[in-house]
Amino acid sequence: MRYGWIGATAIGMLVGAALPVSQGASAHEGGRHGAAAARPELSIPRSAAYDYDPPEPGSYALPPIKPAADGRVLDEAGAERSLRALLAGKITVLAFIYTRCGDVCPEATMLLHELHGIASEDAALRQRLQLITISFDPEHDTPDVMAQHAEVLAGESAGWRFLTTSGQEALRPMLVAYDQPIGPKPDPDDPLGPFAHQLRVFLIDAAGDIRNIYSVGFLDPRLVMTDVRTIMAEEERHAGP
Repeated sequence: MRYGWIGATAIGMLVGAALPVSQGASAHEGGRHGAAAARPELSIPRSAAYDYDPPEPGSYALPPIKPAADGRVLDEAGAERSLRALLAGKITVLAFIYTRCGDVCPEATMLLHELHGIASEDAALRQRLQLITISFDPEHDTPDVMAQHAEVLAGESAGWRFLTTSGQEALRPMLVAYDQPIGPKPDPDDPLGPFAHQLRVFLIDAAGDIRNIYSVGFLDPRLVMTDVRTIMAEEERHAGP
């Protein structure tokens, strides 16, 4: 059986291997703009690859881009859920990936893994931030497969969901709504995976509005956490005393 990057990572971690870090970067697309690393035995902080300091949280604004779209997803137990319902009331970092990917999906998984490590050490973040990984390869990435990855990468934490869909009929409208381009590669046996796609990671506020979209070159966990804390401060101001 052939495993992609994330699948190989999960198997490797189960036997104690270290989680590899992909160093690719490309131009920022569609994005705008608390440093801490993930658990050291699992990764190397991606922030080490960046030679800038992110702005102070709350020193800038992140106007809503558009409402985050709904969709019918399957959770790790195979239960059908509304994506909008899962987004409600939480600040969410959401990424579309597939577990056979050996190309850019590892970048998104590394980002979420580092954010997961940061949030695990901050009570306010644990309460208000969630991470969502959605597969766009439902034929391979069944709820059982996603549950295995959840167990390896998130443990018993409820703060990181690993979702899939029942099939292409449920998946396609979601990909269109999130402007997430996906297509088959000419070679279905490409060792980096059978799909070509653009990496887009979405920051969504508790009201369900997309506030930022990150591409590969801007997956700095410090930057994402600064955006998260900026939204948290905004929500606190609006809530009043």
